[in-house]
Amino acid sequence: MKVSGRHYRTIWLGPGGSVCVIDQSRLPFEFSVAELASVEDAARAIRTMVVRGAPLIGATAAYGLALAVRVDPSDAAIGAAAAELLATRPTAVNLAWALGRMRRRLEAVPPAQRAALALQEAAAICDEDVEQCHAIGRHGMRLIEDIARRVRRRVNVLTHCNAGWLACVDWGTALSPIYLAHDAGMDLHVWVDETRPRNQGASLTAFELGAHGVPHTVIADNLGGQLMRDGRVDAVLVGSDRVTAVGDVCNKVGTYLKALAAADNGVPFYVAFPGTTIDWSIDDSADVPIEERSPIEVTHVTGRVSNGAVATIQIVPNGSTALNLAFDVTPARLVTALVTERGTGAASRDGLLGLYPERRACS
Repeated sequence: MKVSGRHYRTIWLGPGGSVCVIDQSRLPFEFSVAELASVEDAARAIRTMVVRGAPLIGATAAYGLALAVRVDPSDAAIGAAAAELLATRPTAVNLAWALGRMRRRLEAVPPAQRAALALQEAAAICDEDVEQCHAIGRHGMRLIEDIARRVRRRVNVLTHCNAGWLACVDWGTALSPIYLAHDAGMDLHVWVDETRPRNQGASLTAFELGAHGVPHTVIADNLGGQLMRDGRVDAVLVGSDRVTAVGDVCNKVGTYLKALAAADNGVPFYVAFPGTTIDWSIDDSADVPIEERSPIEVTHVTGRVSNGAVATIQIVPNGSTALNLAFDVTPARLVTALVTERGTGAASRDGLLGLYPERRACS
């Protein structure tokens, strides 16, 4: 995608062997590139949400392991680096998937070959993510086209959190169909949930859509249900950090409430993600690990103040405690369809296996 006319991916190999990433913690007020020179840097970037979004977390972990291998290509060092990266954020399954893929490839060759192979494999993971997200966009755009033919007016899509190119290597998951539809000349508008407590919608999704020229309006998280009731939402389109083998969807907290509102108002609720986000080992959504983050993200908010400076301020009384669970689970019964790089399918075990038939032998 483009920022000020220049194409960017969210992660790339920089000069001198460092890994460059867009520092999402500084958006939307400052566009900044951070350099990762070590596995510790990569782990810190994931943990502090300099990078975020399930696919990008996986890509960053892959490059983080490559940085570690450059220093020490032994099995022990690879295992230690993978453990450090895996501990950063527990919910996004792409993290474990990318590290597992990297380890299998690296441990199959002699240590002397591992440094070069690690960089090649991390780059391949990134390239594949771009292709998958573009394919998700093509399949999801057909759903938007169907809505446009039915309503015969501007299509209004509501999204939650950030599932655009900033959450992936490029294109995004839930926003990829929106970009392709916009580029094809379709008349559409996006309701952007602010997505408390970290405001990824207000800061990141709005930044992306504005940079691409897509009409959008930022709304308070609790307004979506009323907009659906008023007939001002034609579809909800969100991403996911982990999808269970039976089609339950774990995404940024607040997604479940949007799905309930959509079901009550007959609004289709679509979830877009690549196959790498499916956790085939989990049937019961109660087994999905839900990340609990610092309560400061709830008790404080960061924004630009009147003098132009960016500041973090406290918004709750002294002594008030806060709970900050970062994700919730939307049951498959509330999902109209899943949108993947292989097409659309029902949110069910059979629906997923129809898209990924190679998994039948493992089920």
